[in-house]
Amino acid sequence: MKPIKRVEIVVGQHELEPVIEALEAVGVDGWTVVRNVGGKGERGLRSENELTDVFRNAYVVIACSAEKVPGVVEAVRPFLRRFGGMCLVSDAQWVIH
Repeated sequence: MKPIKRVEIVVGQHELEPVIEALEAVGVDGWTVVRNVGGKGERGLRSENELTDVFRNAYVVIACSAEKVPGVVEAVRPFLRRFGGMCLVSDAQWVIH
């Protein structure tokens, strides 16, 4: 196994493409996206069953080196300030196959 950082991001689906572009600009070359996630946070309840993407959230997970984390966080921060959401960074182990 290889030690890495796991970055989890929740943003509105309407911000997803600009967020991905910002992540690519700082050198992130891989991610996983789960669309239509729900939850409750500082901006209230978000249902995964909304009729339009305007009110739906997306979950993005990234595995990267510790050196990339500051760039990732700074790339995502403007979206979180403007639209809400969250970003979590934790230690993880990459299972090498």
